[in-house]
Amino acid sequence: MEDAFDPDLIDAIFKLVWKRKKKGPPSAAFVGSEIGGTDVVDAEDEVGTSKKNRPTTVKVEALKLSCELIRIFVIEAVQRAAIIAEAEGISKIEATHLERILPQLLLDF
Repeated sequence: MEDAFDPDLIDAIFKLVWKRKKKGPPSAAFVGSEIGGTDVVDAEDEVGTSKKNRPTTVKVEALKLSCELIRIFVIEAVQRAAIIAEAEGISKIEATHLERILPQLLLDF
């Protein structure tokens, strides 16, 4: 797994998203990104704190699994986009190739 994403980077991204979610209404970048109106990760219970004040954390195993899922997702996206580019006779993957494979890729994952 030498090509794996850095767990610290993924953890920082998760924390940034959780921080933005706590601030209130979603920004334009996150419109439609809520999953059924529920939190994706529940905070661990801490004695004497309300749910709003508890920090949201992720276990190391879950972080490693998230890194692996993102790695597989990116590999699959590149492979599918490469097939489209090759069918068009182009040797480089362009944004339009990714745009074309994205809907089915998201359904598959």
